[in-house]
Amino acid sequence: MEKKHRMRNWLLFVVTVLVVFLLGLLASSIVERRAETAYVFKPQVKIGPHEPRNSVWGKNFPREYQSYLLTSDTTFRSKYNGSAMIDMLGVDPRLVVLWAGYSFSKDYNQGRGHYYAVTDNINILRTGGPTGPDDGPMPTTCWTCKSPDVPRIMNRDGITEFYRGRWARLGPEIVNPIGCADCHDPVTMNLVITRPALIEAFERRGMNITMATYQQMRSLVCAQCHVEYYFDKNRPGAEGAEYLTFPWDKGFSAESIEDYYDAYQFEDWTHALSRAPMLKAQHPGYEVFMTGVHAQRGVSCADCHMPYRSEGGQKFTDHHIQSPLNNIAASCQVCHREEALQLVSDVYNRQDQIIRNRDRLEELLVRAHVEAKLAWDLGATEKMMKDVLKDIRHAQWRWDYAASSHGGSFHSPVEISRVIGSAIAIAQEARLKLARVLSTLGHNEEVPYPDISTKAKAQAFIGLDMDKLREEKRQFKQNILPGWLEEARQREAGWEVTIR
Repeated sequence: MEKKHRMRNWLLFVVTVLVVFLLGLLASSIVERRAETAYVFKPQVKIGPHEPRNSVWGKNFPREYQSYLLTSDTTFRSKYNGSAMIDMLGVDPRLVVLWAGYSFSKDYNQGRGHYYAVTDNINILRTGGPTGPDDGPMPTTCWTCKSPDVPRIMNRDGITEFYRGRWARLGPEIVNPIGCADCHDPVTMNLVITRPALIEAFERRGMNITMATYQQMRSLVCAQCHVEYYFDKNRPGAEGAEYLTFPWDKGFSAESIEDYYDAYQFEDWTHALSRAPMLKAQHPGYEVFMTGVHAQRGVSCADCHMPYRSEGGQKFTDHHIQSPLNNIAASCQVCHREEALQLVSDVYNRQDQIIRNRDRLEELLVRAHVEAKLAWDLGATEKMMKDVLKDIRHAQWRWDYAASSHGGSFHSPVEISRVIGSAIAIAQEARLKLARVLSTLGHNEEVPYPDISTKAKAQAFIGLDMDKLREEKRQFKQNILPGWLEEARQREAGWEVTIR
């Protein structure tokens, strides 16, 4: 009896200790949460309108700024992408032929973090080697998504005026990489849209972007740039400008945007081999994301790419914008209970399956361009080639829409698979029509597939003089770039980029 009494006392003691411990944890949690709500923000500096320097914002928001600086880290590499710079033409030389006659055939790299937005724009061969502010192949519009200096200049000069002129004209003024002022109001810190093209696209669809919820804004600030767009050279009232425009008037799907471009008779370039009037997809990440299950469940871009963090009792948004595969615990496993290895395996499995079909489509398109060139060389007429060129245009547009959508095979694998499948069917139809044209012209043999096993061979095949292009860029860095840097220093504009 006495023994049972002692055991009961010990049990009561253990239970009491456990309850006290749990109450202590609860009290600690309550105190921590109260500390969060009791936190009073005390700005260290006054942030003026259109302040482009991220380091200035960082004085008031050190946690966010320190996490943003981590976008300079380029060590993460997933199976296909990541934050490392990847020479995509070297990985897949077929791209050189697909973009023959367009600047992407010169140089195309997998993008690094936002920290390098200005640096990579300056270094890329596509921006050429201008000798003065009115030279160079690219318009000033190409700066639009690269820097918080852009809304500052737009506010000063006007939107249309910003879109006028060549790329080098604004080089000395655009020096700060993507950052705080691109997405935040400097007084309230509310998320804001700073690029007019998104607002204008909503207005043309009869939608008011100011009515967007906070959760919607956590995707819409990304949609300012991670979208399909084109440069409208015929906008009424904007003569002489290449006005940035989102082609959403008919819808967001690949087919809807294709219909928009066809009705507008728009083309980005004429293909150097097939002479097809081509479309170059930019990066329709937002359009594809909105067709996927995550968007349908109310998940925003920031939920996965900028998840919340807690530090020192304070909850804040992690501004180390990166692949969720490098931050699985904070991104994926907040909702998914699978092990990290299983989640990664699921992503890679979807990517593998889609990329196999995408590679097949690329081969069909290369063959179509090469066969079309032969048809022209043999004397084909515009009438004979009209339907062929339309099919090549549509098939490659859908390939590019899928290939350039930044994570599309994860964001919406069903939609991307559908788009690639339809493109394969159109490309095959184009080749059947070409076979008939070639037969009519007396050619009934298989057209040899070119040796494009390397980037260098592919660029030589389409007639690019890469030595000349690299020398032009070298001369630009030697003769023009130092002046840009000096002008920026004199204006005390800050220079947060490194030039390799």
